Parts: sequence; C-alpha cells; structure tokens
Amino acid sequence: MVAHAPRRWGLAARGATIESGSPEFDFHLVDKIDVWSDDAARLYAQAVAAQWDPKTAIPWDAKFELDDDVEDAVVQIMTYLIENETAALIVPSRFIAQLHPHFREVMQLLAVQAADEARHIDVFTRRGLLKRDRLGFSTVGGQASLKTLVDEPEFAIASFLLSVLGEGTFLSLLWFIERYAPDPVTAAVAKLAAQDEGRHVAFGIAHLTQHLNSDSGFRPRLADAVHRRHDALQHTVGLNAEVFDALVLIAAGSWNPEDLRRGHQRVMELTQEMDQGRQRRLRRLGFSEEEAAELSRLHTRNFM
Repeated sequence: MVAHAPRRWGLAARGATIESGSPEFDFHLVDKIDVWSDDAARLYAQAVAAQWDPKTAIPWDAKFELDDDVEDAVVQIMTYLIENETAALIVPSRFIAQLHPHFREVMQLLAVQAADEARHIDVFTRRGLLKRDRLGFSTVGGQASLKTLVDEPEFAIASFLLSVLGEGTFLSLLWFIERYAPDPVTAAVAKLAAQDEGRHVAFGIAHLTQHLNSDSGFRPRLADAVHRRHDALQHTVGLNAEVFDALVLIAAGSWNPEDLRRGHQRVMELTQEMDQGRQRRLRRLGFSEEEAAELSRLHTRNFM
C-alpha cells in the first residue's frame, strides 16, 4: 500500500500491473492518512459475519398490545431514528464514490456500513407502521442538525462528527430503548441496530487515532468542526419535545406520576451517560479532560 494513490491507477486491483496510458479517474480521497485504518480489514470481516436478516431476526409476529399513548411514543421514537439513520447512510455513501479503490478495505467497510443503515431504516419503519398507518413528527431543528452532517465535505471530519460523536451518542440511546422497550419487537430492532453501530464507532475512532498519530496538528481542526457545527445550530431547538416525552414515557411505562418522575430521571441519566461516553472517546483521540468536556457540551442536543 502506498501513501498516495495516483489517479491513473483507476479501478485496477491493488498490486496489479497497470498498462501505461490508463485514464485518470476523478477520485478525491487519494491519500492514505485521510482514510486509512489498520483495523479496516478486521472490521469489514466482522461486519460481513454479523449481518442479520430483518425477516428472521426480529419477532414480527410477537403478540402484544400497548396503550395508545405508549404505542404513539414508540412510533415517534422510530420516526426520529429513521431520519437519523438516513443521514448515517448518506454520509458514508457519498464518500465511497470519492475513495480511491487502492484503499479497498475502507471502501468495502463503508459499503457494509451503508447497508447496515439501510437495514436499520427498514426495521425502524416496519416497527413504526406495525400498528399505525403513519409515522410521527419531524422537526426543523432535527433536519438542520442532520444537514450539517450531510453537507460536511471532508471525510475525516465527517467521520469524527458522525461516527465518534453522533453514532457514539446514538449507541447509548439504542441501548436505552432496548432496556425500556415496551414490546419485544422494539427491543429487538434497537438491540440489533446498536450492535451494528458499535462497529461504525470503532472504525471512526481507529481511523482518526491513526490519522492523529501521523498528524497531531489535525486535532484542532476537529475541535473547530464541533464549534462550527454548534454555532450553526445555536438558534435551533435541538431534540424535539415529542421525542423527549416519548423517551420519558417508555422509560416510565405509565402515566402514573411516580412512574413519570422515574422515567424522567432515567432520561436525564441517559443524557449524562451520553456526555460521559463522548468525553471518553474524545480523550482517546488525545483531547485533554477540559477539552473533551467542552467539546462534548457543544455537541448537538439532537444527539446525532
């Protein structure tokens, strides 16, 4: 493997003998430092082995009946998950076409990652419409938050914002939903999605760790990206009230005031767990405790 892959190598397999005069391809990601992780091949193999079939892995035929308000809460959460997972599909898909095939393990891993997100969108949609004929509410603030991810032009920074911060935060959310799910289908879709997201986070951390080991001067640019995103979203509401209330209700299990207090406390503990997880990941990337705390605080209130 080379540090810089010439565009004239085109689609040739790494290690092939390339006839002179081959056309140049318009790949933008041609430098190893910008995309590579030594863990890419291992994570790709793990991802392929861990693929699951939505038809058989989810107990769609499980018998359950929820109170209307609880079912509506689940539908709202699924609606929120769908749009966030759509952003998580678009971001790696956009960079696959820009990546030089010389770094094929990364290209393959991003392709599987996009397939994971497509499957998550499928199962979240099916759960949302399992007992309802329409999905829930999507907000301006939520869309604005996700647009900053979709619009980020640089692969390493997009990976940092999406995988290390966003999907890392989402891991806590998915495990929370699995823990307090009011029915077996909701629990299953959250658990399986969380297992996939763990690989996405692992690649983001591995790639950025390797990048920073070669260029520690890149770290301030990551911090700047968090600040820029925060500034762009400072006038938005953040997590919409419908999703927050839905999380409180499923954590409470009922409208009983004592249960609601307990549900609210559980959601507050979730946000603290999210913050602690972001800080741990940021420290792994070499940020000081103070820097990690500040950057975590500036992360979008919309979680992703």
